[in-house]
Amino acid sequence: MLRGSSAGKRRSKLIAYGVTLSYRQPKNGKESLEYRYYISSAALTKARFANAVRSHWAVENSLHWVLDVSMKEDECQIYRGNAAEILSGARKLALNMLRAETTRKVSVPRKQKRAHGSTDYLEKVLAAGLVALNDI
Repeated sequence: MLRGSSAGKRRSKLIAYGVTLSYRQPKNGKESLEYRYYISSAALTKARFANAVRSHWAVENSLHWVLDVSMKEDECQIYRGNAAEILSGARKLALNMLRAETTRKVSVPRKQKRAHGSTDYLEKVLAAGLVALNDI
C-alpha cells in the first residue's frame, strides 16, 4: 500500500487497467492458463494495449533467452546473500557491452569467444560499452 504525502498523487495517475489471458501447452503436455494484470497511466485502445503487452514480453523473452544461452544464467547456483543479483547485473552489463560493439556483425556467443581469445577485441568491447553507457 502506498503511504505518505505523494501516495495520492501517484494513485491519481492510474488511467487504465487491463487483463491478459495466456494459455500454454508445452511439449511435456502440462497445460497452463495464466492471468496477467496491468495498470497504466496512459489511455490505451485495446489494440495499443495488446501491442504494448506483446512488445514487453518480446523484450523480456529475448533478454532472458540470450542470458541463458550465451551466459548460462539458469545454471548459476549461487544463492548466498545478494550474489545472484550482483552476478545477474554483471551479466546484463556484459551483454550490453557486447551488443554495443558493432565492428563485427556476429552473434553474442561469437563475440564472447573472440573477446576471450583477443585482448585487443576485448578492449574494443569495453570501449564500446563505456561509450554506450555515456550516451544514456
